[in-house]
Amino acid sequence: MRKKVLTKVIASGLAATMMVTTMTGCTFGFASDPDDPNEVVEEEPIDTSVDTFEYDTALSGTNITLLNSKAEIQVALEAMGEIYEEKSGVHVEVMPVTDGDSPYTKVVSLYNSGNPPTLSILDTTDVIALAEEKAADLTDEPWTAEAEDYLTRVNDRVYSFPLCIEGRGLIYNKAVIDEALGEEFDPKSIQTLDDFKALLDRLVAAGIEKPISLAKEDWSLGAHHLQYVYETYDGTSEGAAETIEKIKDGSLDLDNYNRMTEFMDAFDVLKEYNVAKGDPLGADYDEMAIDLADGKTAFWFNGNWAWPNLQEAGAENDDEYGFLPYFMNNDKDDFANQQIQGSPSKQVMLDGQIASEQEQKAAKQFLNWIVYSEIGQQMIVKKANIIPPFKNNPYEPADPLSRDIYNRVQEGEAFNASAIVPNDHWSVLGAAMQKYLAGRSDREELVQSIKDYWAEQE
Repeated sequence: MRKKVLTKVIASGLAATMMVTTMTGCTFGFASDPDDPNEVVEEEPIDTSVDTFEYDTALSGTNITLLNSKAEIQVALEAMGEIYEEKSGVHVEVMPVTDGDSPYTKVVSLYNSGNPPTLSILDTTDVIALAEEKAADLTDEPWTAEAEDYLTRVNDRVYSFPLCIEGRGLIYNKAVIDEALGEEFDPKSIQTLDDFKALLDRLVAAGIEKPISLAKEDWSLGAHHLQYVYETYDGTSEGAAETIEKIKDGSLDLDNYNRMTEFMDAFDVLKEYNVAKGDPLGADYDEMAIDLADGKTAFWFNGNWAWPNLQEAGAENDDEYGFLPYFMNNDKDDFANQQIQGSPSKQVMLDGQIASEQEQKAAKQFLNWIVYSEIGQQMIVKKANIIPPFKNNPYEPADPLSRDIYNRVQEGEAFNASAIVPNDHWSVLGAAMQKYLAGRSDREELVQSIKDYWAEQE
């Protein structure tokens, strides 16, 4: 079932790019393809012939730095910086966050050294923690009007640029399911947890012994899985924040909170059909992409950021991959069973403490260039493979995962909820989830771990 990418289209004036993969702030390696180590990745051309953006010539010669915590777009950002410099005369140095480093820890260390980046790509939690002390106020920037639904506000002010929309759920490989069942799979036909379990049983009977890939990484378990407990309160960030506050002050008892129970029910289904059930903490992330592309599994819980892994494993842009929701219960009318979680996962913060006025102007121009220039609009989608939160951007992502999230956002089939949690949430509670995944704790112990964690927060 694996296919090869045979061609590579390179835009005029742009260097060829290689993709380095990570997910939102969490790094891991590429899935390897032993059949063809020289395989290249197809790219869409960028039309640089039209550029109506107005550049401030007074900024030419300015140098700015951009700290990048989203490693899979490192080379794309470097290419964008090169074109922006050609057009504006402003040099953009893209600084990657190295493997194993927390973006928050990295940017704080740079501030402590007195040499912070001009711009920093950070998680929303990090921006909220740093905004009022470190960041420049971006409330009056023109691009805010293009992304009203995806702005992060701190005391009613905007301190960050929403870089992208990312979504997560149960990635499916439609061709694998079609072949196993001997009929065309309709994702819309799966509407409840029982529907999903029935589909899994049919796949098992058809020969796919364990149809689900389930990552063991603490960031996946402690953030992408567990945060459904908060985010499905009502499908809004405000609702997630309200849920967290109620857990912290004890007014919401997790032992009796229906979303906690439903989450555990859903997670138990994933555990039961996990391809690595025999040794869940020995699962290899790279192999999961290969398993899904080759048909050993049919589902992989992940987000659209996983496309580079699947592409490296042999998937192509015209393959039929997409998302099922994280089914929480058997209520067909529950939004959690109908919609995919999709929200602005990465924010760009502008330093307002050390950067000079000239550097701040150059950085603001770069952000506006991404939103308003014909070249920037293309590059953020076609090169960085990002789902833009800006409604004026006419380009759609090429890969099927991002395309599915994009279409769901446009059609109102995605809920925009981001749980703002402390920086150690994913590591501390991810470890508790790992214990549960491995069968070394029960529900009661896991729930108690969550209650204990929040009881320690101020």
